[in-house]
Parts: sequence; C-alpha cells; structure tokens
Amino acid sequence: MIRASSLLVTGCRSTWLLQKSVVHRHVMRAAASKNLEVVTIEDVTKKPPLVVRTVLQSNPALGTNQDVVHSVAQVSGKSPSDPALLTPSKLTNHYSSLAKFRLTGLVVCSAVTGYAMAPMPTDLTTLGLCLLGTALTSASANTINQFFEVPFDSQMARTSNRVLVRGLLSPLHAVSFAAVSGTTGLIILNYGVNGVCASLGALTLALYTLVYTPMKRSSIANTWVGSIVGALPPLMGYAGCTGYLDAGALVLGGVLYAWQFPHFNALSWNLRSDYSRAGYRMMAVTNPDLCRRTTLRHTAALIGICTTAPVIGLTTWTFALDSLPINMYFLYLAWRFYRHSDSSSSRKLFRMSLAHLPIIMILMLVHKKSEDSEDWLLKTVRGLYPSLTQS
Repeated sequence: MIRASSLLVTGCRSTWLLQKSVVHRHVMRAAASKNLEVVTIEDVTKKPPLVVRTVLQSNPALGTNQDVVHSVAQVSGKSPSDPALLTPSKLTNHYSSLAKFRLTGLVVCSAVTGYAMAPMPTDLTTLGLCLLGTALTSASANTINQFFEVPFDSQMARTSNRVLVRGLLSPLHAVSFAAVSGTTGLIILNYGVNGVCASLGALTLALYTLVYTPMKRSSIANTWVGSIVGALPPLMGYAGCTGYLDAGALVLGGVLYAWQFPHFNALSWNLRSDYSRAGYRMMAVTNPDLCRRTTLRHTAALIGICTTAPVIGLTTWTFALDSLPINMYFLYLAWRFYRHSDSSSSRKLFRMSLAHLPIIMILMLVHKKSEDSEDWLLKTVRGLYPSLTQS
C-alpha cells in the first residue's frame, strides 16, 4: 500500500512537471511570434524588491530593524542612504528630523523671548541673525546627539524611527550636516551678533553633546545638566540684544530651568520601560521617589521665580498676578503626579507643561517693564495706601 502511494505521488509530480514544461514552451513560442518580452524568474530576482520596499514604507517600524534594512539594500543593490535616492524633498525632511524641528523651534522661541525682554530697542537684523545662529547651533547639537545614540535609540519605540536608526542617511552625512550647521551657527552668532551670545551658543553645544548625552547612561544628574542646557537659549537672546547678562536674564533662564523638571519627568514616567531597555539612567527609572519630589519642588519654584520678575524690574507686578493662576494649576497637577504617580497624572502634567511655557512667555512680553509703562496694579496699591509712596 505504501509503495503504491509513493508511485502515485511520483507519477502525479512527473505529470505536473511535464505539463509545466509544455505550457512554458507554448508561452515562449507565442511570445516569440508576437515579439513580446518574457520575464523569467532570473529577471525578477535582479530587480529591486518593490513589494518589500512598499511594506517598509507602509510600516516604518519594520525599517527600524537594521537587518531588514541591510537585507533590502543588498537585494536592491542600493542603500537607503545612497545619494542617488536622496531627492531635495527627502533631504529636507531628513535634515528636519536630525535637527528635531519642534525642539529647535522651542529653543528659537525662548531665544526670541529673551531678546524681546531685554531693556534695549529691537534691531531686526541682529534679531534675525541671533535666531538663525541659535537654530543652526541647536540643529547641530541634536544631530550629534542622535549620532551618538543610534544603538540605544533603536531599542526604544519612541526613537526607533529616527533617520540614522533606519539608515536613511549615512553617519558621515549626518556628522557633516552637524559640523556645517554648528560652525555656521557659531560664526553667525560671533560676527553677526556678539561674542557673549556666541559663547553661550558654544557652551550649549558642548554641554548637550559632550556632557548631557553621555551622562544619560551613567548618572541621573543628566536631568540637571539638561535643564541648564534648556535654560541657555533665553540667555542667548537676551545677550544678543544687550551684549551682557544681568538679573533679568537669570530670571528668564530660571523659568526655563525649573520648567524642564515637570516637563521631562512627566514625559519620562510613561517611558520607563523604554529608557530601562536602552540603558538610560533617568530619575523615573532609577529613583522614582526623587523624580516625584523634584517635579513638585521645581513646579512650586516657578511661582517664586515669576514673582521675582517684577521685583527686579523685568516685568510689571501685573505679571505676577496674571501668572499666578496658571502656575497654581500647574502646581496642582504636579501635586497629583506626586501623590498618584500613574500614567494619567503624568500625562496631564506633561500636556499642561506644553501649554504652560508659551503662556508664561506671552504674559512676560505683555507685561514687560519699560520706561513709560504703567503698572496699574502698583498704581492701585499706591492709591489705596498713599503712605507707601512717601519717603
């Protein structure tokens, strides 16, 4: 019975191969008679794997696997970073991703606030050069950061789709972009603005790339260093206008410094598994209690910093009054995060941080103290208590 079954299978397979051979000959003869090109299996394997590339394009997450990317590159004969495949549109998108466009935009906005809050008239040319140099310096720092962190970014869902992780640009290309943008930015700041602004830009670039980036894998102190880096752009804008730093500049930097803690701690809380997998030593991973405490402390500090602004003459006292409700609500969300420390409270705190900083910046600009500005709140208090104005 077994032998009969084997013979039957062998006979069926022979018949199928014979029919396949006959059909193939008929197809070839018909194609030859009509001058048609017949695509063989050998021809197909020589062409780029369109199906695989289509799948990767529709599912970018698959492209984060370097084995997949390099396999596709080997079969297609071209690397994703091949200059022949990099159109101007693609290059623009890749450079924007390397520069972390939204983060650089926040840096530029904080520099604008610093420039506008300085006690000097605005010079549009200097302002434009200051913002351009700041943007290029930020782009360079963010690119170098991604260059160093490719092996670790590939292990995090949040960063696994970045340009260098997917191999869309070569490391040399990225480093060249960082070198050109960083050098150009610092030259613009030094010769187009002033030396103090350029020095702050160089300090920002050095701290972010040479201190903060490697420290992320060795010490939780990286959060404090990162907060200093985040506090420097408004100082750059302020110095770009005045050529020096004073108490007003330090208050602006203090707002950015304190804001970094509730913003980043809330963000990192829901990404603890990712940071742990990549080996990053964040407070949310290694010391959750400290993460909660620093969040609450620095959010509360924002109230004191905003109250200091009118004391030193940076803003009117109306700013302290107007900023109090937004700071109190921010503190309330930080307290909820401190008490509950769940994904809901951290997410609400993070979202509020995105709105908090622009609101505070706008209020500062609206209530900037100038020679002819009238502080209606202070005027009202003096009207109610005339003795306060008597010397």
